Amino acid sequence: MPYIPHTSEEEHLMLDAVGVSGIEELFRDIPDEFRPRSFDLPPGQSEMSVLSRIESLASKNRTDLTSFLGAGFYDHYIPAAGPALLARGEFLTAYTPYQPEASQGTLQAIFEYQTAVTRLLDLPYANASVYDGGTALYEAMMMAVRQTKKRRFVVSEGVNPIYRVMLGTYTRNLNLELVTVSHAQGRTDLEALEGALDGNTAGIIVQNPNFFGTVNDFTTLFATAAKFGVVTIMNVYPVLQAVMKTPGEMGADIAVAEGQSLGLPLSFGGPYLGIMTTSAKLLRQMPGRMVGRTEDIDGRTGYVLTLQAREQHIRREKATSNICSNQSLCALSALAYMAQLGPEGLRRTAEVSMERAHQAADRLTAIPGVCLMSDSPFGNEFAVRLPLSSFTVIDRLLGKGIIPGFPLGRYYAGLDDCLLVACTEKTTREDIGILAERMEGSLS
Repeated sequence: MPYIPHTSEEEHLMLDAVGVSGIEELFRDIPDEFRPRSFDLPPGQSEMSVLSRIESLASKNRTDLTSFLGAGFYDHYIPAAGPALLARGEFLTAYTPYQPEASQGTLQAIFEYQTAVTRLLDLPYANASVYDGGTALYEAMMMAVRQTKKRRFVVSEGVNPIYRVMLGTYTRNLNLELVTVSHAQGRTDLEALEGALDGNTAGIIVQNPNFFGTVNDFTTLFATAAKFGVVTIMNVYPVLQAVMKTPGEMGADIAVAEGQSLGLPLSFGGPYLGIMTTSAKLLRQMPGRMVGRTEDIDGRTGYVLTLQAREQHIRREKATSNICSNQSLCALSALAYMAQLGPEGLRRTAEVSMERAHQAADRLTAIPGVCLMSDSPFGNEFAVRLPLSSFTVIDRLLGKGIIPGFPLGRYYAGLDDCLLVACTEKTTREDIGILAERMEGSLS
């Protein structure tokens, strides 16, 4: 955001335009007792002073590290055309697209985004996105509640633990029962998940690849769930869907994802993008916005919001969700990324990321005392067991310019010696070699 101060004359012009005499009058609807006594703000500063302060704070971030950190968020290359498209004023400043006569470009972009993600996840319907992957998973959960009128959920421990914390927080006062099925040395325990299902279960929630990076085929599990009338919900890593068996092929009812890896930078935690897709039978339970394509009376193509089961448009008690915003600019970024790479480019990105991960696994497990946590197939991420605490290893390698991965002990009891290592197409063979050499040195 540029530093552009307003002159007193400009402020008066704006106040005149809205018909008030001063700043105080802007807040006249707020009773005095509810107004803050003070904002406790320091005096204004010059552009040079502000820039110097911000640069000083930013310099505390380590941006020169070689990173093998993933755990749900991944550092993929973003072609320059995507950010250039996002910077165009008609998208960057687009108002919420209620009025189709004024928002055809934004609405078409959302429609194209929906089309792209439905093809990637292989389910027929998508909304215009929600806040992030965890929010999408919660909204999927509530779709299952509305559809089945039941309140019990079976959740794999292989689902991102941050998302499981979010589910617990969001549903704390909703009288839902969440049954967590433990992982088996990093593998998703399919038999235990199947055994946890019963006729009172609203939904089952799994992830592919799971948080430990291992890949599963949930086709049989989902078929069993369908016999109990259970809604099947799958969280996925979207880039790998270009090469893996899709949620649609496995028979999932709902597939959700964090869309950050599709053209959004790792930007200190967001803004990110919640992808939601579903089957036809759950379409009317889908929250948020959805854009449809239609024709006007002259046969011209037009785009409009459709199936608007949101609280602004119907009675609150009938609303499918209080989600009434989408991540339009982030969705556009994901669309630009997918359009530029195309199916072949996306597939190649996934393949190279997986190749690098397997090369890294080979190098690390050649170090005495280091082994894979499980022998299950994995994608671009894998867990290794170390002869030391992973926290100790991370501390030692940070001083050598490397983030070797994510410490699984942060969320899983008894796994303090396990490290989750991720690679993308940006990971070079040299990076892997340096990681292996320095990790071996740090273990001695």
